[in-house]
Amino acid sequence: MSSDTPDGPIILFDGVCNLCNGFVQFILPRDTEGKFRFASLQSDVGTELLAEHDLPTDELESIVLIEGEDSYVKSDAVIRIARHLGGPYALLGPFRFLPRRLRNWAYDFVAARRYRWFGKKDQCAMPPADVDVGARFLE
Repeated sequence: MSSDTPDGPIILFDGVCNLCNGFVQFILPRDTEGKFRFASLQSDVGTELLAEHDLPTDELESIVLIEGEDSYVKSDAVIRIARHLGGPYALLGPFRFLPRRLRNWAYDFVAARRYRWFGKKDQCAMPPADVDVGARFLE
C-alpha cells in the first residue's frame, strides 16, 4: 500500500449495507480519539488492503479490521473494535474466549440476512456532514 496509508486501525465495511453503515455511524462519535480510519470493501483502497492481507476481494460478507500487518474478520474484528472503543464496549472482550466457530456462526447468520433485514443502498453511503471525511475515510 502507498505511504499515504495512515497508522492506526482501519475498518473495512460493506459500503452499500445499511447495517454496516450503521455500525460505522455508531463508531464515529464513540471514537473520540479519532484512531479508526474507514474504507468501503468496494473501494480501490479496500480491495488493495484486502489483497495485501491475503483476504478475498470478491466476498463482501465481513467487517474487516486492519491493524498494521494483522487483520481480523467477522466476530474477531467486532470484538477488537469494541475493545479499542473502551468503556462499556470493552465488555465484549471476554466473548473472544467463546469458540470462534460459535461466534462466527452467529455473525454469519446475521450477515447472510443483513440486506433483507436492514436494506441495501445502490451506492456507498456518504459519511455524516460533521465528519472530517479526508481524515477519517480512505477513498
